[in-house]
Amino acid sequence: MDTMRLDLNLLLTLEALLAEQNVTKAAARLHLSQPAVSAQLNRLRDMFDDPLLIPARRGMTPTAKALELIVPVRESLDKLRHTLLSHKDFYPEQANLTVTISCTDYTQAAIVMPLMLALRQQAPGVRIAARPYNPLQFEQQLASGEVDIAIASPDATKAHLRSCHLFDETYVLIGRHGHPALKENLTIEEFVELEHVIVSPSGGSFTTPIDDALATFGHKRNVVMSAATFMFVPQIVSVSDLVALVPRRLLLAQPQQLAVTELPWLAEQFNVSLVWHERSHGHAGHLWVRELITQIMSHS
Repeated sequence: MDTMRLDLNLLLTLEALLAEQNVTKAAARLHLSQPAVSAQLNRLRDMFDDPLLIPARRGMTPTAKALELIVPVRESLDKLRHTLLSHKDFYPEQANLTVTISCTDYTQAAIVMPLMLALRQQAPGVRIAARPYNPLQFEQQLASGEVDIAIASPDATKAHLRSCHLFDETYVLIGRHGHPALKENLTIEEFVELEHVIVSPSGGSFTTPIDDALATFGHKRNVVMSAATFMFVPQIVSVSDLVALVPRRLLLAQPQQLAVTELPWLAEQFNVSLVWHERSHGHAGHLWVRELITQIMSHS
């Protein structure tokens, strides 16, 4: 590629196209006409000798080359923006701001609750609106501005969204104190025979990815209840002989008088990250809130 032909406007257009995956939306974001953005896309295709974006059922789909370009283009432009806009400060103690966060009940307890406590001390004018996390809708919610931040596991098919890793979560087994079958060094055979409660956010399912992993080893656990939220689970197991696998940080956020059993043979874990759209990336207040969340989680 002849770099003498490359200009900053083309890079800005490429960034917008990769984020929006739609010429019309990219044009609106850049305050340009659709024909102007289409013309710049053609120039970019010629320079990179690649289609970059191809028509899809909804919008456009990035090519493999475009996916390779997302991170380096974004990082290069971010460094330039930081240099140009470093004078723009955010004063949390004076700010009036509402940030909408899409999260599950578990991440609301483990992440949003300590965030809210920190905000009352550092930025009393910043309000948090917590909304239920919907894996089928959060991408559109972020793009439309309905949601500012999602707390989720990153999806490789949504590389155009920004993300920041918070922590890798593991599971522990909980039950009531005095449960006759809970003990150290519980085997997988003993584990599957217990009466389990699982969480199905969509409602009604009696399997999770953990059950898929157990099935590969020829095991099937005895699931007797499907709950809609994690918040209910510690209560039901504390007054019955039911048991449940729960994220470890749930117990830190919601201390319970429960017996906790480690399962060294259970390797399953999941990634918890902040996810946000390009439209809010440069907002000083949102940036400050995201950095506060990462700081809180790094010390928890």
